[in-house]
Amino acid sequence: MTQGGAKTNTRFQRWLLPGFLFQSVIIGGGYATGRELVEFFLSSGPLGGLLSILAVTAVFSLTLTVAFELSRLTATYDYRTFFKQILGPAWFLYEIVYLALIILVIAVLGSASGELVSSRLGISPVFGTLTMATTIGVLVFYGTALIEKVLAGWSFLLYAVYAVLIWLLLSELGGNIPGVLAADDLSGAWVQGTVRYAALTGTAVTLILFCVRHMESRKDALIAGALAGPIGMLPAILFLLGMIASYPDILAAPVPSDYMMQRLELGWLSVIFYIVVFGTFIETGTGMIHAINERVDHAFLERSLDMPRWLRPAIAMSILFFSVVLADRIGIIDLIGKGYSALAWIFLIIFLIPLLTVGVWRIVKSG
Repeated sequence: MTQGGAKTNTRFQRWLLPGFLFQSVIIGGGYATGRELVEFFLSSGPLGGLLSILAVTAVFSLTLTVAFELSRLTATYDYRTFFKQILGPAWFLYEIVYLALIILVIAVLGSASGELVSSRLGISPVFGTLTMATTIGVLVFYGTALIEKVLAGWSFLLYAVYAVLIWLLLSELGGNIPGVLAADDLSGAWVQGTVRYAALTGTAVTLILFCVRHMESRKDALIAGALAGPIGMLPAILFLLGMIASYPDILAAPVPSDYMMQRLELGWLSVIFYIVVFGTFIETGTGMIHAINERVDHAFLERSLDMPRWLRPAIAMSILFFSVVLADRIGIIDLIGKGYSALAWIFLIIFLIPLLTVGVWRIVKSG
């Protein structure tokens, strides 16, 4: 129960769950393959990339704090009603661009899933893509309660596996890092990378607005937002450090995480890592499509109707099919390098700037 009733939500639900959900929905399309870290951070140089990812973490904390509190105050738990608060009649612009982002991200995930399965198991990439799509369809069919549990639980497993991986990487290759960082003169466009990644990936907060129902006060929103940035990006920061140890060779790898695992030759640990990474693709795809379903469900409720149960997986499979076709035609490097970069500037204009201006003003005005 939330505002106006007995406080029955736990501190985990109010303070920590939002961060783990945020991490779950950004990791698959934000840094699990490592290609995103190359495009937005490492391509600007190792030291510039490290400074940039730390700055992004701080921006995320600010962004999520504002979004959580505005969502709580206005009881807007899906992206459509939320964006009416900061864009007014122009809210539909976000929906158009967001749908393009979903298709692009899931295309990236489908391409990465197929490549991992093909390179590791020697079977058709289609098998990996279809497995990912089917699992997402099952999760979105059962809805919010199961999705919260699965995404939060997988995050704990992810932290454990990434901790072991990064420790092994730094133990073997960490001696290279000081020299690589010292050679960077910060001449790369790392500030630009910070803005682009924060604007593009920060939009993921709109995928997890359903968890704001657990928050009971402004204090909850402030704590949850402050914690969500570090919770979401700590694996990425550690991952980037491991990649810096392999700089500049890693820049050309289509899936840098796979490149790193091959260098370590860890046997059974590699299998666990690939399973976890595959799971992160499912997490992100599920979070994005669930947000679409929540928006459709809200439209049904406005008309005093119930959303048909079959419509959830139907929407999921339609988006997945279109995304997989896109992935097959373009490939992961161009999808991330060109598609993500173009959308980043659009989201800066229709998401980040309005949230940190109009959103903050509305919160202050509320007292």
